[in-house]
Amino acid sequence: MSNMTSTSRGSTSSSNGLLTVTIANSHPDDPATDDNDDDDDLLVDPDDPFDITHTKNAPPETLKRWRQAALVLNASRRFRYTLDLKKDEEKEQKKSMIRSHAQVIRAALLFRLAGERELVTSTAAVVSPAPVGEYAVGLEQLVSMAKNQNISALQQYGGVKGLSNLLKSNPDKGISGDDADLLKRKNAFGTNTYPRKKGRSFWRFLWESWQDLTLIILIIAAVVSLVLGIKTEGLEEGWYDGGSIAFAVFLVIIVTAGSDYRQSLQFQNLNAEKQNIKLEVIRGGRTIQISIFDIVVGDVVPLKIGDQVPADGVLITGHSLAIDESSMTGESKIIHKDQKVPFLMSGCKVADGVGAMLVTGVGINTEWGLLMASISEDTGEETPLQVRLNGVATFVGIVGLTVAVSVLAVLLGRYFSGHTKDLDEKVQFVAGQTSASKVVDGVIKIFTIAVTIVVVAVPEGLPLAVTLTLAYSMRKMMADKALVRRLSACETMGSATTICSDKTGTLTLNQMTVVEAYVGRKKLNPPDDLTKLHPEVLSLINEGIAQNTTGNVFVPKDGEEVEVSGSPTEKAILSWAVKLGMSFDLIRSNSTILHVFPFNSEKKRGGVAVKLVNSAVHIHWKGAAEIVLGTCTQYLDSDGHLKSIEEEKVIFKKAIEDMAAQSLRCVAIAYRSYDLDKIPSNEEELDQWSLPEHELVLLAIVGIKDPCRPGVKDAVKVCTEAGVKVRMVTGDNLQTAKAIALECGILMSNEDAVEPNIIEGKTFRELSEKEREQVVKKITVMGRSSPTDKLLLVQALRKGGEVVAVTGDGTNDAPALHEADIGLSMGIQGTEVAKESSDIIILDDNFASVVKVVRWGRSVYANIQKFIQFQLTVNVAALIINVVAAISSGNVPLNAVQLLWVNLIMDTLGALALATEPPTDSLMHRTPVGRREPLITNVMWRNLVVQALYQVAVLLVLNFGGESILRNQDSKAHTIQVKNTLIFNAFVFCQIFNEFNARKPDEMNVFRGVTKNRLFMGIVGITFVLQIIIIEFLGNFTKTVRLDWKLWLASLCIGIFSWPLAIVGKFIPVPKTPLSRSFMRSFRRLRKSRAAQ
Repeated sequence: MSNMTSTSRGSTSSSNGLLTVTIANSHPDDPATDDNDDDDDLLVDPDDPFDITHTKNAPPETLKRWRQAALVLNASRRFRYTLDLKKDEEKEQKKSMIRSHAQVIRAALLFRLAGERELVTSTAAVVSPAPVGEYAVGLEQLVSMAKNQNISALQQYGGVKGLSNLLKSNPDKGISGDDADLLKRKNAFGTNTYPRKKGRSFWRFLWESWQDLTLIILIIAAVVSLVLGIKTEGLEEGWYDGGSIAFAVFLVIIVTAGSDYRQSLQFQNLNAEKQNIKLEVIRGGRTIQISIFDIVVGDVVPLKIGDQVPADGVLITGHSLAIDESSMTGESKIIHKDQKVPFLMSGCKVADGVGAMLVTGVGINTEWGLLMASISEDTGEETPLQVRLNGVATFVGIVGLTVAVSVLAVLLGRYFSGHTKDLDEKVQFVAGQTSASKVVDGVIKIFTIAVTIVVVAVPEGLPLAVTLTLAYSMRKMMADKALVRRLSACETMGSATTICSDKTGTLTLNQMTVVEAYVGRKKLNPPDDLTKLHPEVLSLINEGIAQNTTGNVFVPKDGEEVEVSGSPTEKAILSWAVKLGMSFDLIRSNSTILHVFPFNSEKKRGGVAVKLVNSAVHIHWKGAAEIVLGTCTQYLDSDGHLKSIEEEKVIFKKAIEDMAAQSLRCVAIAYRSYDLDKIPSNEEELDQWSLPEHELVLLAIVGIKDPCRPGVKDAVKVCTEAGVKVRMVTGDNLQTAKAIALECGILMSNEDAVEPNIIEGKTFRELSEKEREQVVKKITVMGRSSPTDKLLLVQALRKGGEVVAVTGDGTNDAPALHEADIGLSMGIQGTEVAKESSDIIILDDNFASVVKVVRWGRSVYANIQKFIQFQLTVNVAALIINVVAAISSGNVPLNAVQLLWVNLIMDTLGALALATEPPTDSLMHRTPVGRREPLITNVMWRNLVVQALYQVAVLLVLNFGGESILRNQDSKAHTIQVKNTLIFNAFVFCQIFNEFNARKPDEMNVFRGVTKNRLFMGIVGITFVLQIIIIEFLGNFTKTVRLDWKLWLASLCIGIFSWPLAIVGKFIPVPKTPLSRSFMRSFRRLRKSRAAQ
């Protein structure tokens, strides 16, 4: 199969995610890289349906293609954790149906607004609010108002202020939020949850396990055998043959269903965690963080860029607030919200601006709730490894099917030609003499053996082992502070060659404090020293900080410590102002906000226009120090004197550079006066008005310390040793970025801090595409970068053959997170937009957690390889033993029940034991896993062949020479039974001990860490005990006899010998070029030479 052969080291994909060309990293010792005659060896076989190295955003046609090509015995089980294409289509249809309703409402609203006064519905048509319980407005009225976006109803209720009074809320302070109040609101208006479809029950998994075609055939054969056995031999003896097969099949079904059910519970828990969004609400005047499920009607919710609207509601206040309603309407148009268009729909995203909303509808009483309740959220998703393993399973299955058909033909031929004898050396079939029932019974037994060979040969559990190890890994990764949103990202992380990391909060602690401050030319020491500040300067600084912020200051009445909320930068500056004596609520009540320009990651600054009590207007700006400084023409010194800045700019720039060199984030605060007459009075014009950003007066420059996270330097070192280059991408200036990069070990020395190793976003952006691709490999630090620069960096790296992981927290990071091979969003600082565009959420925003994800990604791949080696060894040995024995003697040493037990060890128990190995440090001492690296490496082939040859040799010796070795037994029939039991016992013991070898395919010490994996030890122990029970007590079912202690010891010795054999085998050298690649090269040369003739 081409998916097993068209491979190369360190390969990657084109930007669309579907690989058409493999780019191999050169290796000086690899002869393949020097063979210029084989350029076509780098080309991928376009006809291989299993050659999908990136399932992220893969088209449905590609996904359908590999499903149709796979050899599958049980489709419902095999494809359970893949994307359900049919359900996905149904989901989109339901979405469009609900969206069409939202579009109709929106169209009606626009039509109504267009007519303005003339077409406004008469307020008499609106139903007056009817009291419900303690509230003066009812649930149905609120739902109707929100659903129809009825402004007339809102106006009749007294606008948003009147509605909040009816709901016993306050637009500024929210609800009281005590337990009794919350309970009343939930009883009156419902909870912010919706009915979820129940997960599959155990019985459903049991039913799906039944769907395996071969197991159905075996059950039918068992029933026929049971009927014939009872008819010919009586009930007491005749039920064993059919009953034992039926029991074995039932055991396989129950164990398989139990394993699958356990996995599904893990996925259900992870899905519930994904939906549990944390957000801020104002209750009792205090900003608190709660779960989205705890939102109630009457809550006041602050909104900022990137937030998800958590429920239906009405706008209280908003500045440049724009909502992306595409999740509800299906249109990507951004809708601006103001008092004319105040209704907000649950599930939509804040595209721009800031605001606050009053919640009027929650849960199933919203359009979003109806949508979520009507669709199945988890339609599955396949991973690249899963697709490739389906290819391997299909190839092995075809071989197994061929072998089974051959065995069937040989056994039937021998049976009807009179060459098959029973244990007493009697010919089983004599033409004209053997009864029809005996012939049918004999044929069924032969047919059962052939079908059982198919069961063993088709590794149905191989692709499912990926799901098993991913479910295990995802659960464990939660403990390591990583929430996997997309399964494929978990394994793709093992191939990551570079990580583009944010600085703030990821490499640093995100615990910011102002440690240096300049007011005018004077440095405040300490930074909160009030004595050196003129009252007018202090008043302007406090006014600018209090009004130009998205944070909040809550002063408890009982004299407790002041609570500051907001982003870490906002909290640091607000805390500094509080120390300077700022009275947050008083300043905000003494001035009115006219217009807001929210902080913008492109412009690196944010501003606000405020009107004071005396009608004077101040425009305050705050942002990146050197950028704000560039717009200033004057400064206020600490004595309150206004001075020209031109002559002093060098001094200010030096102060900024000095602070940046100490890895401080530098923020400048500036303002200017403005004429009220020049400000648009019309609300629409005011929304479009741009805040004046020139001729500013500099008030202060502060240096904010954000210390490096403990352990980040070690984490960066681990990445470097693992062949993963860490790049820092930050919005801070180059000096700050350089200082932090040196502190974290991303830059090794000052000598490295030269262009293009360290580059500004603007410089990189201005390069041509070709130039970007040339310099991108050298870039280690990018400062003053915008989200666009991050996207360009990711695109250039991917084009250069890198597998890129990128971190992001802002809304504007979404394109880069989507474009990257693995998008990593931040759980604490990340916006909902960023999280939805990402593949993995780093819950603690810590870079060390990113490194743990790399470990787990490599572990997934390593565990699958362990399982492949173990399973294929069993497959090869079992097939060869039965085929050789069938052809030579007409009997098989391993009967149907025994093969089913071996299949259970190999498939379900083997996967549980090996696919759940925890990651080890040695994984981070290797280079990243190439995307097209062979699943079965040369090392694995060597181990597999050594063990399989040993097992085949020993068991065939026992099969053909066993009678002479065991000649002391009572009768020939009993001797043959003992021989076959010994073969079965030795074969199972070989698998038990080989399971240890499979743990460490390339290490001598296969026992390292084995006692830490309790599941592995438990499964090995259970298998061992069950094997003893089968031999000693269940002989009638398995057609075995009891063994004496000598034969038990012999079986044990045969199994244990696989350990020293594995050590000896590891001394056998293997070529560096993958065997699959060598085979493909020879095949293509042959094809070339034939084509040339």
